[in-house]
Amino acid sequence: MTVRNIFVTGGTGYLGRPLISQLLARGHTVRALARPGSERHLPAGSAVVTGNALDDATFATAVAPSDTFVHLVGTPHPSPAKAQQFRDVDLVSVQAAVTAARHAWVSHFVYLSVAYPAPIMQAYIDVRREGEALIRSSGMPATFLRPFYVLGPGHWWPYPLLPVFTLLRLLPATRDSAGRLGPVTLRQMIRALVFAVENPPRAGVREMNAPDIKRGGS
Repeated sequence: MTVRNIFVTGGTGYLGRPLISQLLARGHTVRALARPGSERHLPAGSAVVTGNALDDATFATAVAPSDTFVHLVGTPHPSPAKAQQFRDVDLVSVQAAVTAARHAWVSHFVYLSVAYPAPIMQAYIDVRREGEALIRSSGMPATFLRPFYVLGPGHWWPYPLLPVFTLLRLLPATRDSAGRLGPVTLRQMIRALVFAVENPPRAGVREMNAPDIKRGGS
C-alpha cells in the first residue's frame, strides 16, 4: 500500500471524523481544514489547518504537499427547505476546494456526491452535479462517491424502508433504481472512502454508486 498525504475538508463532520481516524490508523498523513474554534473536533494525529472552506484564499497554500484531496463539506441533514444553503455552502465550497487543489497540483480529488436521478431533493442533486462537472473540467483524476443516504448515529430515518428496497431489488423494473438509491451504512461509506483514497484512478473519473460503496469499492 502506498502511503498517501491527504487533505480533508469537512473533517469535523459525520463522515470526516471516522474517515480521518481510519486513514491515520492505516498510516496515512492527514491535514484537515477546520473553522476557528472547531479544531478540537478533529481526531488526534491529524495536522490542523485553520480556515474557511468557502474561501480558498484561507487554506490554498496549506494543501501542499498533499497528493489527495477529500472534499466532504456539505449542508447537514439535507432537505428540500435548504435549497439556498446547497448553493451557498455545498457549491461554493467545492468551487473553493477545486481551486485550492489545482493550486497545489493534487493528483486525486475525492468528492462526496449523491445518487441521481431521484424523485426528491432535486436542488441538492443539481448542486452536486454542478460540483461533479466542475471537477471534471479541472482535468484532475477524481473519484465521485454517490450514496443517496448514509445510515448511522443520528441518521436513521430510512431504516424502516430497507425491506422495501430489498423487495424492489428483486423486481426487474425497479432493480437498478432500488440499488442506486438504497441506503448505505456509515461503516460501508468509510470503507469505500478509504478504498478510493488508497486506489486512485490513473486518469479520468471513477464513479462509485451505492452498490460499489456496499462492496467497499473493491
